[in-house]
Amino acid sequence: QVQLVESGGGLVQAGGSLRLSCAASGRTFSSYAMGWFRQAPGKEREFVAAISWSGISQYYADSVKDRFTVSRDNAKNTVYLQMNSLKPEDTAVYYCNAGRLLNSDYVKGDYWGQGTQVTVSS
Repeated sequence: QVQLVESGGGLVQAGGSLRLSCAASGRTFSSYAMGWFRQAPGKEREFVAAISWSGISQYYADSVKDRFTVSRDNAKNTVYLQMNSLKPEDTAVYYCNAGRLLNSDYVKGDYWGQGTQVTVSS
């Protein structure tokens, strides 16, 4: 059982950077792997990045590799997504999710945040 709230979205020029935060409540936060997803208008929600409960293992969609970095601070009950070299195609609502990692595969859980809008202008 965990509640999630995303923040940090906004409007940025192509090539710019943003850092998203996902604040969690509940003492069991550190027991979850965490994932970031995004959904653009007219598109399906897609996987962006995931991080293990310890923070040691990180996984990324090919579209964001070498540009985005996921991290977490369990003491602060927060997971982050640092987004660099942003492109217009990164425009979407970004959501965090509390789930599981099975080998290198992220398995979505039932807990989502409300989302935060990221808009990248050309």
